[in-house]
Amino acid sequence: MPHTKWSRAIIIAIGAAALVTLVLVAFIWPGLTSTVRNVPLAVVGTSSQVTSVTKQLDDTLSGGFVVTKVSSRAQAVRDIEARTELGAIVLGDSTLGESPEVLVASAAGTPASQLLTQLAAGLQAQANTAAQAAVAQAVAAGHAPAGTTAPVITVTVTDVVPLVSADSRGVGLTAASFPLVLGGMLGGIMISLLVTGVWRRLISVIVYAVIAGAAVVAVMQGWFGVLQGDALLNGAAISLGMAATAAFIVGANALIGIAGIPLGSVVTMLIGNPLSSATAPIAFMPQPWGEVGQYLVPGASATLIRDLSYFPSADALQPWLVLGAWTVLGVIAMVAGHFRNQEVVHVPALEEQPA
Repeated sequence: MPHTKWSRAIIIAIGAAALVTLVLVAFIWPGLTSTVRNVPLAVVGTSSQVTSVTKQLDDTLSGGFVVTKVSSRAQAVRDIEARTELGAIVLGDSTLGESPEVLVASAAGTPASQLLTQLAAGLQAQANTAAQAAVAQAVAAGHAPAGTTAPVITVTVTDVVPLVSADSRGVGLTAASFPLVLGGMLGGIMISLLVTGVWRRLISVIVYAVIAGAAVVAVMQGWFGVLQGDALLNGAAISLGMAATAAFIVGANALIGIAGIPLGSVVTMLIGNPLSSATAPIAFMPQPWGEVGQYLVPGASATLIRDLSYFPSADALQPWLVLGAWTVLGVIAMVAGHFRNQEVVHVPALEEQPA
């Protein structure tokens, strides 16, 4: 066997190093560039209270929050459960002895709940400082007797959508996103390399996705208790996510040949997975990449699984449609590649023999 040319060997080595660098950047870039920007936050209170709190939030973190005034605490809870808000501030009536309350949803992601918990501590410190200044001013003006102390204001933090005790830190739900992506890739690669025939490939993708989805639910919900809600619905979501990835890779392989396998893997692993917002809410991602990631399989899968487990009131139509669209795209590519690669056989006409 002849030796590889030196130029080819050097090019391959450079290409491998570039690929490693790309993988490194893809996985660390979202975490290092994520920041608090445009986090949706509901506020319950009078117009003057909401205006005051909005100014405090802008002074604390300019551009960090998008404040929406809502009518009641119950409405704020409904918005959090529907995932239209990441949290809420309920401003109590101080004349009635009501203390402010911050509503969080740890199931929406640890970074968001930690941010709002820190925000509650900051609001409490600011409220107590303002109360002490008001009392001191009243004493100095003679409107209050000397020695009057300001009441201590405590800001309560309430988790309205908590994680289950089996996964109290959300580690299981977050960690499961990568194996699901990898599982869809492995299924697509193996079927591309080992199965021939468009219908056999299609059936293999379906069988693989159904069995793999059932196995994941059995482990994550039946064994570890990480997933919540309807097990059949969770299984359908996971199976569709794996089918979408596998079908896309198999379809790309059928359409453009062996190069389709790395193409499908790059779209899934190096683009879709870092943009999936599986470890942090979409609002924490660099814009507009958080929204872009929701139109790729890893992002849609992560959002759908979290919604089904903890946010049944959320509108999950988009992730279902996204996963279905990628699956259909893969099937179309399979069929198109099959017919494109069919050889046209010309049968020569029989020459007419003379009588």
